[in-house]
Amino acid sequence: MSQPARVHLSKSAPDAYKALAAFSRTVGAIADDAGIDERLKELVQIHVSQLNGCAFCVRVHVERAAKAGISADTIAQVAVWRESGVFSERERAGLELAESFTFISDDGVPDDVYDRVGGILSEPEYVGLSWILVAINAFNRVAIAGRYSTPPRDDLVREDHDAASGAAW
Repeated sequence: MSQPARVHLSKSAPDAYKALAAFSRTVGAIADDAGIDERLKELVQIHVSQLNGCAFCVRVHVERAAKAGISADTIAQVAVWRESGVFSERERAGLELAESFTFISDDGVPDDVYDRVGGILSEPEYVGLSWILVAINAFNRVAIAGRYSTPPRDDLVREDHDAASGAAW
């Protein structure tokens, strides 16, 4: 069953998408400067995308995670991180913070989460990771609203071309 086409926001307003992409690069630099490694960045972006139901962004960040050396076993356990023993204390803090940012309308970042994460991450790390979470939530909304497709991997030639050209996230 196919879904009806939607407006593709990144193609319909490329300047806005380019600004969001530039924002994402700035955020990435802030996170890098704060010492947030690629593993943690990709794990939280996968989790946020799972929570938001963004198949397109899950695919993007799973592929980036694999390129960063994260095993398939670890990636598969992101959705059940609380029950898994494969994540470090820092990663668990990041995944918990990811949930608070994704469901921010429920209770903001609750004090207990803020305190727990703040006891593990430094202030610059908290700031850098928080901006990563803001950015991925924004990208999820763009992709979900536009119902960006996630066909079988062998059908993604056009999507790969769009992503490489900066036309799609």
